[in-house]
Amino acid sequence: MNIACYHRLVLRDDSRPPSSDTSTAAPERDDGVCYSRLHVCRLLQISGRQLKAWERQQLIPELEQYRFRDILLLRTISRLRDENVSSQLLRRTLAAIRKRLSDIPQLVDETRLFKEGKALRVQFGKLKMEPLSGQLLFDFQEAGGSKLFQLVRSEKQSERSTELRRKIEADQWFERALSLEQKGAPVQEVIDAYQKSIELDPRASGTLVNLGTVFFNGHAWADAEEQYRRALAIDPNYPLAHFNLGNLYDEQGDAALALNHYRLALKQFPNYADVHYNIALLYQSQGDVMSAVRHWKAYLRLDSASSWSQIARRELGKLEALTVVTGNRGIRVAGKE
Repeated sequence: MNIACYHRLVLRDDSRPPSSDTSTAAPERDDGVCYSRLHVCRLLQISGRQLKAWERQQLIPELEQYRFRDILLLRTISRLRDENVSSQLLRRTLAAIRKRLSDIPQLVDETRLFKEGKALRVQFGKLKMEPLSGQLLFDFQEAGGSKLFQLVRSEKQSERSTELRRKIEADQWFERALSLEQKGAPVQEVIDAYQKSIELDPRASGTLVNLGTVFFNGHAWADAEEQYRRALAIDPNYPLAHFNLGNLYDEQGDAALALNHYRLALKQFPNYADVHYNIALLYQSQGDVMSAVRHWKAYLRLDSASSWSQIARRELGKLEALTVVTGNRGIRVAGKE
């Protein structure tokens, strides 16, 4: 079988990525996946009217292309609306979060918004915050149960302040690394900037993924693998890290390991279009026609308009032409799962 080799490698996980490309090529985003409004509605099981309503209520900006972090926000909004949180309170809370964390925007993507009684709370790391007042809260475990106390001037508050300052500095080095990459600076300068960011914030899994990508692009396979695995040690359910490891092992010819990590990525994020694309290629190269067909179709359900979809459609057509056989009993499909 003549197999075309088009590996779709999307290996970037910027916490605040460059603006999305609106050309026919797949835009570069924080998770490597681009979603249209229709795809977002299908993924979240909401109507287009509901999406427009949230835009009118100023809960979300009006977008044509959605990144992974946009979808996380939409899921949060959907969950809180289901919990009867009013649109007005949500709007005020989201605006307060963005304002209060304006000096450390990377933390905005790391926050978790949840309902506690009649109030909304924000949590990032071990810190809790009452978003409208800006009061920091600390969860003390006592024999009588868990109580929330406002953090006043204390040693604990000083530790938290130091932690936030380190995150700010780490973010600055992260941005410097991105800027150096975009300017085509020497690779070692880019690596040094990412490593400085990681020294300041060792649990920044996105920075580890970016550093791994720099090594990947330089064919430094062992170094790339180390960074991706460090990211997974922090978050074992990180879809992009599994996806990147799958790409790395695929490049090295280890189909079994590649397939394992692709499957783990899909387990966490079943609608990860790029994983379906690469796993279809992998199955196709192994002669597993039926599995390849299934993943090409899954990919095309998620992306039907980009230049990558044209390749997927062409490869699917070739396989369907090979697998459909006419016999005395009608049409049957040859192959295996």
